[in-house]
Amino acid sequence: MTDDIGVTPAGLRKWSPSALRAGRAIGVLSSIALTLMGLLLLTFLLARFLPADPVYAIIGDNADRDTYERVYRELGLDQPVYQQFFTYALKVVTGDLGMSHITGMPVVRDLLEVVPATLELAIVAIILGSAAGIPLGVLAGTNQNKPIDHVVRIIGLIGYSTPAFWAGMGILIIFYAQLGWIGGAGRQDPYFFGEVPTVTRLVTVDALLAGRVDIFLDALRYLVAPALILAYNALAYISRMTRSFMLEQMNQEYVVTAKAKGLSRGKVIWAHAFVNIRVQLVTIVALTFGAMLEGAVLVETVFAWPGLGQYLTRGLMFRDMNVVLGSVLVIGIFFIILNMLADFAYRQLDPRTR
Repeated sequence: MTDDIGVTPAGLRKWSPSALRAGRAIGVLSSIALTLMGLLLLTFLLARFLPADPVYAIIGDNADRDTYERVYRELGLDQPVYQQFFTYALKVVTGDLGMSHITGMPVVRDLLEVVPATLELAIVAIILGSAAGIPLGVLAGTNQNKPIDHVVRIIGLIGYSTPAFWAGMGILIIFYAQLGWIGGAGRQDPYFFGEVPTVTRLVTVDALLAGRVDIFLDALRYLVAPALILAYNALAYISRMTRSFMLEQMNQEYVVTAKAKGLSRGKVIWAHAFVNIRVQLVTIVALTFGAMLEGAVLVETVFAWPGLGQYLTRGLMFRDMNVVLGSVLVIGIFFIILNMLADFAYRQLDPRTR
């Protein structure tokens, strides 16, 4: 007996586990390659058809016509669009994202400096936001319309409503200018620049690897304020979604059955209801973390944090298309990595998805 495509079940069983794993790996890599190529094509076309002229961004608005035409040809803008994209894609494959006319350095080198700064900020923020947001959401979802539910919802509403720029300025005025409890602009005191070897480019981690507790504590003074602002925003979203998931689970029949069997309230909540929302929470946390990588522009601007968001914003303001394309490509790669990690977590948390 055969199926619709003429392959017998016995034939399917002939595939070895290693061959199946190789097939899945090829499928995943093909999907990643197509996604990146589509992202690269979309951003390239948007950059080419924007009203901003990349030539004037390099030579200035007062340059003569001969200079303009020479730079125009050097950039390859006289070629058909498809040929421009093909040339650019080949460079990207070899790791060449072009030069930034803002910094005068290769975009790849700039990204190696700014991406770790944003990662350090986002990692701390997502840990704090998840550690507080998930328990608060569970607490609210299991006490619907009770005082604690209203308190958690108000906390989330404030997190949504408070502008990051306003909150950052307020924190700097009170805790930096007035009390001196936190650091000001940047990632660390200039006094400590170059004091520890650069290993991970994460200041706190490099300080610990070098055994410099004083530099680690100094970096924390600069990190705590922007990280808390991002964490509060993450807390607001994660707690709201967790509450929604828990409300849905608490109305399911299996929860009613567990209560009828005499199980304790804590066991019903954490051993039954919460277990069934873990996969959904993985998606929420991954998306929140990805949003931090591209959405921390205001926070990085207020605290002069030299991260990816600020770098991308400067590229847009000064019409530096190499910076824009490179930054968007990096953000896309991070989203792909987060999706892969989320898929892996799904398989570990829910055997049915394996």
